[in-house]
Amino acid sequence: MSARHIAATFAAIAVAFLATSGCAARRPARPRPDQPPAAKLRVAGIGFQDDQFFRQVELGMRAEADELGVELLPGTSANSLDKEVALLDTQVAAKVDAICVAPLNPKSSIPAVQRAADAGIKVVTFDAYVASDVPVSSIRSDQSALGALTGAEARKYIQARLGGKARVAIISYVTLLAEPARQRTDGFIKEIRALPGVQIVTRQDAWLAPKAADVVADILTAYPDINLIWAANEGGTVGAVTAVRASGKAGKVVVFGTDISTQMADFLLADDNILQAVTGQKPYEIGSLAVASAVKAVRGEPVPKHVSLPGVLFTRAKPDEVRKHREYLQGLAR
Repeated sequence: MSARHIAATFAAIAVAFLATSGCAARRPARPRPDQPPAAKLRVAGIGFQDDQFFRQVELGMRAEADELGVELLPGTSANSLDKEVALLDTQVAAKVDAICVAPLNPKSSIPAVQRAADAGIKVVTFDAYVASDVPVSSIRSDQSALGALTGAEARKYIQARLGGKARVAIISYVTLLAEPARQRTDGFIKEIRALPGVQIVTRQDAWLAPKAADVVADILTAYPDINLIWAANEGGTVGAVTAVRASGKAGKVVVFGTDISTQMADFLLADDNILQAVTGQKPYEIGSLAVASAVKAVRGEPVPKHVSLPGVLFTRAKPDEVRKHREYLQGLAR
């Protein structure tokens, strides 16, 4: 081999060595065995009531958190603004990555939510809202539609069964959450007032079942000619059905309501013919979307500012649909 060929061979070897060395330098370093795994994102989920609705919300949150590999820290404010503030401040101090909260008051809940955002925590509101642009997303049911769907069904019942006339009692929760309660109530009233023979006799607040049962019992005594009751939430509806049963007025007074649960499904399937229809929300989906939106926001991905979910009507006239949904709810509880 000539000297020129030998030199060319060594040059080629050198170029190949440098090329492979450069590739090795660009190869990402392997993590050392002693390095801890990346910490999970932590998301707090705060409801305001311990009922089946919020238990379904939490189930949706847990499922989404498991799917995304994040840690969920659930809690409830138990209808107490002071406890809500304390829970939010505790999560701020714990430096969670995101907070999903069902705020109790659109104005009074703002300062604590603002403190969380100021600390760099992504805040998502669900079920209720705050009158502020601070939350990265707000996920709720279409409140007006919840009332209107049931109202339209009540209007059909009044026309078909009561000759177009009815004396109505309304059980709402305006003193607890004014904005959604008013939207639901206005949606219902708009539908039934399309009938000139409908008179709203009384409107009262009672959102927990035991209190609602007492309130409706008093209404049935004070206004013995009432023949239809509508309630704006699950607790009010359960209380209304309970009071009508206890009064012995089944067959004379019917109930329409809001929200769906296994107990409400049982009422719709009962032989007493008291509960006629309810408009259910989608709490599992609300919880799932809340966590998904929070995690996306933490990761810098875009999220919709407002999400409005439609309701689902369940009626005594369609028992198969009611049974199917009851089975679904029972499956979630297992």
